[in-house]
Amino acid sequence: MGLSYLWTGLLKGIQLQIWGTWLFYAVLVDLGDAVADELSLPFEDISLEMIDRGLDHFSVAHQKAKATDPVKYFADSKNRDLGIIKPRRKPNVKLIVAPFPEIQRGSDEFFFSNSLKTS
Repeated sequence: MGLSYLWTGLLKGIQLQIWGTWLFYAVLVDLGDAVADELSLPFEDISLEMIDRGLDHFSVAHQKAKATDPVKYFADSKNRDLGIIKPRRKPNVKLIVAPFPEIQRGSDEFFFSNSLKTS
C-alpha cells in the first residue's frame, strides 16, 4: 500500500502518508465490496490486491471512454483476466508418508516390527 517507503522524515509528512494510505485502503475495501455485491459473491472471494492493480487498466479504459463505472468494469465478464475473483484453492489432502501405506494402514506397525515388544 506504499508504506514500505517513507517520502519524508518530518512527522507531519509521515502522518499524511499514513492517513492517505488508510484512506485509499478504505476506498479499496468499499470498491471490493461493491464488486462482490455486483457479482453476488462473498467479499472474501474478491482480491483487493488485484483491484488495486486493475485500477490502472480502468484508468486507461476511462480515458478512452470505454468505461465510466469501476464497479461495472471489474464485474464485467470481459475483464475476468484481471484476476479480481480469487481462484478456488484445492482442498487439503492428508499426506501419507509411510513407504507402504496400504500394508501398514490400520496396524500397530509403522516402520518397525512388533518383535521388540515383550509379551
